[in-house]
Amino acid sequence: MLDLLQKGGPIMWLIVVCSVVALGVFLERLLYLHRASIAVGDLLRGLANILRKGDYAEALQECATTPGPVARVAHAVILRHTRPRTELREIAEEAGQLEVPKLERNLPLLATIAYGTPLLGLLGTLLGLLSAFETIAAQSGYATAADIADGVYLSLLTSASSLAVAIPAFVAYSYLSARVNALIHDMERTGIEILGILDEVQGRKPTSAS
Repeated sequence: MLDLLQKGGPIMWLIVVCSVVALGVFLERLLYLHRASIAVGDLLRGLANILRKGDYAEALQECATTPGPVARVAHAVILRHTRPRTELREIAEEAGQLEVPKLERNLPLLATIAYGTPLLGLLGTLLGLLSAFETIAAQSGYATAADIADGVYLSLLTSASSLAVAIPAFVAYSYLSARVNALIHDMERTGIEILGILDEVQGRKPTSAS
C-alpha cells in the first residue's frame, strides 16, 4: 500500500485524504441519523392518548425524553398548544426548518468528495502522461516501453484510485440524503398529525387556510 502511495505521488496522498474524510463523514452521519430515527407511529399514538386525557405536561415530558428531531417538533407545537392553529402550523414549520441543517451537516462535504475526487484522478492522469511524453522527448523519440512505464502507471493508478473513492462516496451521499429526506417527511407528518390531535382535543375546527 505504501509503495502504491509513493508511486502515485502527491495526487495519491490527496486521494487517500479524501477517502479518510469521506469515511469519517459517512460513519458520523450514519450514527447521528440512526439515533435521530424513531418509530413515529408509536410516538404519535402515545401522544394522542396522553393529549386526549388533557395531560399536556406528560405529553411534553414524553417528547423531551424521546430523542430526535421528530420529537422536538412535536414538543414545540404542544408547548404552545393554546395558540391559534395558524400560528401552531408556523411553529411546526419553523421547528422543522431548524432541524434540517443539523440533519444535513457535512453532507455537502461528502458530495464535494464524490464529485471532486475524479478530477484529482484526471489531474494525476494528465501528470502521468506528461511524464511519459517528457521521457520520450528526452530519448529523442526512441524511448522503450520500460522508459515510459512509470508515467503510464501513474496515470492509471490515480484514475483507478480516484474512482475507487468517488463511487462509494457518491453511494454514501445518496443513501444519507435519502435518510435525511425520510426524517424531514416524518417531521412534516408529525406536525400535521399533532395539529389534528390538538384540534380534536380542543374542539376547534381547522380553518380553510390550513
